[in-house]
Amino acid sequence: MIRTVLGGIVAATALVMLNTTAMAEPEVVSGPSAEPECFAPWSADTKFLKYPKKEGPFRIALANGYIANTWRIQMIQTAKAYAAQPEVAAKLKEFKVVSTGEDVPAQISAINNFIDSGYDAIVVNAQNPTAFAPVIKRAKEAGVILVAFDNILDTEDAINVNVDQKGLGVLWADWLIKHLPEGGKVLEVRGVAGTSVDTDRHNGIHETFAASGKKWEVVEVLGKWDDPTAQKATADAIAVHKTFDGITAQGGDTGVVQAMIDAKHPWVPIGAETENGFRKFCAKFSADGLKCSSAGTGPAQVAVAIKTAIAALEGNVVPQSVKLPLAIVEDPNFKENEDYFPDQSDNFFVGNSFPTCGINFTAQEIMGQTEANQ
Repeated sequence: MIRTVLGGIVAATALVMLNTTAMAEPEVVSGPSAEPECFAPWSADTKFLKYPKKEGPFRIALANGYIANTWRIQMIQTAKAYAAQPEVAAKLKEFKVVSTGEDVPAQISAINNFIDSGYDAIVVNAQNPTAFAPVIKRAKEAGVILVAFDNILDTEDAINVNVDQKGLGVLWADWLIKHLPEGGKVLEVRGVAGTSVDTDRHNGIHETFAASGKKWEVVEVLGKWDDPTAQKATADAIAVHKTFDGITAQGGDTGVVQAMIDAKHPWVPIGAETENGFRKFCAKFSADGLKCSSAGTGPAQVAVAIKTAIAALEGNVVPQSVKLPLAIVEDPNFKENEDYFPDQSDNFFVGNSFPTCGINFTAQEIMGQTEANQ
């Protein structure tokens, strides 16, 4: 009888300890972060967090949504390349990758499965910034660290890692205003509908145009950050509207320029992303009148997200919202084998490194990986 009671006490104590660990929340602490140059806070108001330290090696999962464009494919390849680096691999017991497409419930289900399977941290590129509240709550209750990047989560119960996506839209709009001082008709090639990246960039563009005091007519098409999709959308827009004074595109930009070439559309200023093929065109046709602002963030931000997750699991101080630098080059400063690479694929995104985080990949490291689930 004594033994039974004692056993019950021990079991109950163990259960309490397990629940205490699972429910443990990060402590809000003063900064700076463990690696201030890498884990830069988004603003002066950003909170610094210190999660309870866990013993590694860790089980980390990447729950991606949309996959059908080159940025997302390169992102998956980059994640695998980063996880395979010896110093990172030594800290990982398992690294799992799943892409679920544009179906938001499917992505939420994947995250729930990772929580149920006992993963230590989940890195996510969210299909919708506001639809994840229940799964965010479940992760918090289970003691699972969520790190969102690129398309981030609308919550302070996860760590967000991103560039200033709205600021990127502002940058592109300013580029067009500079080259179209009287305003004009602009083609806006948007990304994936419903994502925070598309919305933020779109808002940055339109708010900047509105503040300029000039007259703008903006024609919006959906390019899904994908070359073939953006090329067809641009070709259709040119067929209907004939000419545009400027173009801004969130991705699929090599396809956008190819559509201009096929339609014999006059060269106009373009504010767009960082694809290698787009930058090749910008350099090749600069003297003929194609003036480009190429800015964005390479898919290597996924590596920063994984690095952040590991730092948080190790009990290091990290910001709740991490701000990454943009990779920017503008006409006439496109330098061969620095800003673009003639021997590399058009689909390769340039600027795919974050030196302040010790993250820098060669094209060979990335292209040696696949985009398949693992």
